[in-house]
Amino acid sequence: MLRHNKKGSAVDVIFVAVVLLVFAMVTLLGFTITSKFDDKIQDIAFIPQEAKDSTDTLKGHYTGIMDNVILLLLGVLVISSFILAYLVKLHPIFLPFYILVFFFIVVFAGVLSNIYQEMAESPQLSPYADQLTFTTQLLYFLPFVVAIIGILVMVATYKLGDSMGG
Repeated sequence: MLRHNKKGSAVDVIFVAVVLLVFAMVTLLGFTITSKFDDKIQDIAFIPQEAKDSTDTLKGHYTGIMDNVILLLLGVLVISSFILAYLVKLHPIFLPFYILVFFFIVVFAGVLSNIYQEMAESPQLSPYADQLTFTTQLLYFLPFVVAIIGILVMVATYKLGDSMGG
């Protein structure tokens, strides 16, 4: 997805996993900063109530919007990976190599999932990660999500039953 004239491959599955991890980490840190900022604003006496209500509303909308944006991002990345993979026609002889690489990609997704879990379970971020329901669950089950995406890319790339296509 990053290079010019690149077609769908196993690298796209890694790209999806890394983008989801980075987006989730930025979302979690952004929500933490927004919440702490809102808490400080609420404590200041001379700030008008309208401003306090605005920051509280912003914090309230943040979880719902960003939690749904990660699902939208996942959908867009999966569809684009599937379309790019569909444009490639490879001989099925390369399928065992894809499966071998696919195994390492799922293990790598497990490492990425553990990175987010460690971050989300830290005492400073845990209360905020609990409020980002979709994000946290998606990253906890990232290896399974990556496995499903990888299988879709494999089916689209190798088009089982269509040997060399042309």
